[in-house]
Amino acid sequence: QVQPVESGGGLVQAGGSLRLACASSTVAFNNNGVGWFRQNPGNEREFVAAITGSASDRRYADSVRGRFTISRQKDTVLLQMNNLRTEDTALYYCAYRELGGAAMTESQYYKYWGQGTQVTVSP
Repeated sequence: QVQPVESGGGLVQAGGSLRLACASSTVAFNNNGVGWFRQNPGNEREFVAAITGSASDRRYADSVRGRFTISRQKDTVLLQMNNLRTEDTALYYCAYRELGGAAMTESQYYKYWGQGTQVTVSP
């Protein structure tokens, strides 16, 4: 489907781990850059991580570098989240570019967005 589908969110205690998955079978998804973003009510959507179409490069927000890992395989992009903190609580969105393999940090470069999966980290 054109719209990616996120899964894997849930409730976890601080210090725990979750693995989010983003799935789509389109050619664009498998060839182009894919990013993860997150948002809380009243706040702007913020960049979390992105991966190039070839998986040769990854980019991370400073707040998650060293704790989160983005990877990809056919039809799926994963976000492994370790050592979660309460401030990681948010609705997490996956998005992919219609054209371009680069891993962009700005949301404007992504055309297709999922509905989001909620991540809640308790103290």
